[in-house]
Amino acid sequence: MDLRFTEAEEAFRQEARTWIDENLPADLKAKGKDAAQFSMPEVMRWHHILHTRGWAAPHWPEEFGGPGLSAAERFILSEELDRVGAPGLSPFGIIMVAPLIQRFGTDEQKARFLPKILSGEEVWCQGYSEPEAGSDLASLRTTAEDKGDHFLVNGQKTWTTYAQYADWIFCLVRTSQEEKKQNGISFLLIDIKSEGVEVKPMLSLGGTPSFSDTFFDNVKVPKENLLGPVGGGWGLAKALLGHERTLVAAVGDVRKKIRLAKAIAKEELGEDGRPLIEDKSVQERIARLEARLQAHEMTNYRALAEQQKGKHPGPESSILKLVGSVLVQSADQLCLELMGRNGLNWFNEEDALPGNQAWVGSSYCYDRATTIYAGSNEIQKNIIAKLILGLPKK
Repeated sequence: MDLRFTEAEEAFRQEARTWIDENLPADLKAKGKDAAQFSMPEVMRWHHILHTRGWAAPHWPEEFGGPGLSAAERFILSEELDRVGAPGLSPFGIIMVAPLIQRFGTDEQKARFLPKILSGEEVWCQGYSEPEAGSDLASLRTTAEDKGDHFLVNGQKTWTTYAQYADWIFCLVRTSQEEKKQNGISFLLIDIKSEGVEVKPMLSLGGTPSFSDTFFDNVKVPKENLLGPVGGGWGLAKALLGHERTLVAAVGDVRKKIRLAKAIAKEELGEDGRPLIEDKSVQERIARLEARLQAHEMTNYRALAEQQKGKHPGPESSILKLVGSVLVQSADQLCLELMGRNGLNWFNEEDALPGNQAWVGSSYCYDRATTIYAGSNEIQKNIIAKLILGLPKK
């Protein structure tokens, strides 16, 4: 991938930089500078602002409302958003379910759902994992019984991120008990405000109300909300996980955390009384992490460039998910170690170091989950071994 930008592309960078600087609200800009965590309402506020410019979904095809940006322009826009630490948009609608609706949905489903996903008028969450079906997703038990003109859904989903803010949830449900486990699964789009749906938020290890348990008690779902064929949910789920694993590459997140590590190293003093940033071993750790990120970034943009050509994510997305989760945890670890005992701060704004670094401990704990979500790292290694390296099963 040639990253020597043309004059037109550099002009686009200046256009993007100017617009972002002028339109990112001051309070979000301040939090972005401090690498703090954004709440869901803050994320959606930025989503609506980006939509006014047509940049809420830079990867969407023009026929569905996308801006028609080239791979290089998308790269540039991503860099400029990362530069100011702008909130990352909620991925469940824009990045996960929308590409499936675009690819597998009926004309009626595309017209009904895509415009409101794009505008942020309707917020989505994901209903995959269950209390006894996480990495072994094919063991899910939530059922959808065919009642003629509708399905009757019963069961429980867990780890449904920000379900308390969602309008819709896309779910894997079991529509048959008689076939091979994977063949009995279907993909439903469910109005989360439907009678019989109950959402119970829970605190994450990072102390944030990010996750929920979601219960379905005789929930009626119209037949027109079935995406793809009955029993075809497993294929759609694998396609969606490809998009999710590309997302979990976490390039922007790691870049922000490296900037934070440098800021911490300038503030914290070593045993000799000098800033840690002057310590050669600290410099080497930061440099190694930056080098790993740069290599990972190039792999990520090669994958995105292929998607720009109309190709859907393949098994290479497992590399992005695996390496991305390791890098984001490495960056968290570096920040926490540089802070020393100051890393024990926990949402104590008054005692936080300059830059609101009390968020570091929470981020460190929350990002332990990257090892698991979108498929555990062990599963990604199996996929890489079988589908990329071609290694036989033992």
